Amino acid sequence: MTKKNTIKIFIVEDDEWYSEFLIYHLTLNPDYEVKKFRTAKDFLGALAENPNIVTLDYTLPDMTGSDVLKRIKDYNNDIQVLIISGQEDVSTAVELLKQGAYDYIVKNEDARNRILSVVNNIRQNLELKEEISQLKEEIGKKYDYNKSIIGNSAAINRCFGLIDKACRSKITVSITGETGTGKELVAKAIHYNSDRKNKPFVAVNITAIPKELIEAELFGHEKGAFTGAHNRRIGKFEEANKGTIFLDEIGEMDISLQAKLLRVLQEREFSRIGSNQVIPIEVRVIVATHKNLQEEVKKGNFREDLYYRLLGLPIELPPLRDREGDIIIISKHFIEEYAKENKVNKLSLSPQAQKKLLNYPFPGNIRELKAVMELACVMAENDTIQDDNIIFNNARNMTDLLSKEMTLREYDNTIVQNYLDKYDSNVLLVAKKLDIGKSTIYRMIQNNEVSIK
Repeated sequence: MTKKNTIKIFIVEDDEWYSEFLIYHLTLNPDYEVKKFRTAKDFLGALAENPNIVTLDYTLPDMTGSDVLKRIKDYNNDIQVLIISGQEDVSTAVELLKQGAYDYIVKNEDARNRILSVVNNIRQNLELKEEISQLKEEIGKKYDYNKSIIGNSAAINRCFGLIDKACRSKITVSITGETGTGKELVAKAIHYNSDRKNKPFVAVNITAIPKELIEAELFGHEKGAFTGAHNRRIGKFEEANKGTIFLDEIGEMDISLQAKLLRVLQEREFSRIGSNQVIPIEVRVIVATHKNLQEEVKKGNFREDLYYRLLGLPIELPPLRDREGDIIIISKHFIEEYAKENKVNKLSLSPQAQKKLLNYPFPGNIRELKAVMELACVMAENDTIQDDNIIFNNARNMTDLLSKEMTLREYDNTIVQNYLDKYDSNVLLVAKKLDIGKSTIYRMIQNNEVSIK
């Protein structure tokens, strides 16, 4: 399109009256830029202007409509061609459609409405393609890992080198690191900078799914396969076919399901629950965990053969406390983000505030830093964030919590929700930290008493 929302239309028509008739009705829409041509020669001489749509008279004085259509499609297959003919000839219409014509319209009393309708349909399709193209471009920018993964420390630069290698290969990638270090962001960066970037990226958090439902979630099921399976469901592996599947917190997968996952990875095929149909897949696997899988293998919690199948290219994300000066760089990035999202002037960070940030260990890593900086932006009284605007919520949260009048159940829900947020919705880890059964947390999720990301 020549400019935003403008459609360029060329009318190739030797009948002067019909040409003016089309121009009159099309130019009633101010978004249509219309030009007319009486001969194929004149039109082909202007083809380099790349119209979006051509209405083409089938019986021109110097060339047949079929020959002109071929010349258009050889030059630019994206140009949409409407054949306009004085005669209704089904066999000719079918042949022209096979050659790439968008439609075949006969000059009769319905022609005007039909032409306007078809042009409008083409316009909508062009706008949709343009939106998709813009979204793909934005995705590419968003996951440019040199911009989305902020920092300049030696530790993060080593990760950049490994991410670059992962982007240029199809190897399985295993990402390790503490909660909040950005494992999913790295997985997306790898996918959207690889040759699979236009294919699906499907993320699965193993800890967010009850043990008895993980197999159905990953591999799908047929209608009636088990109680509650009212319809066929496509699994995450099938959904990710030709793209990337990201298995977050893989170390929490029940060992009984690990054997099936291993077979799927080896054979590159699987069957939905309740079906004997074998479904082939071609999918890249990226896994992440905060655990030491070698230790889990020694403890008997993780299969050794699956461990080596998933190891691939290991990328260990450093905790924020080990990233030298990156804390200030990332803090300033979050301040800029806050200013853009809230349409306010960017704040500066006082030396005392910077010192306070550098002296804090950030157990929640980047996720915690983002929350701290967003709150600091809100709390700042002028154009500078001071040290007393930097609030670390560990002790303060408990004081604030106990000062509220709530029922015991509301206190329970608040505490569990706080831990789920803190530990990245890792149900098993939260259950261990709070010394409660994981089924209790799953029940709370099911009852909408707490939520997971």
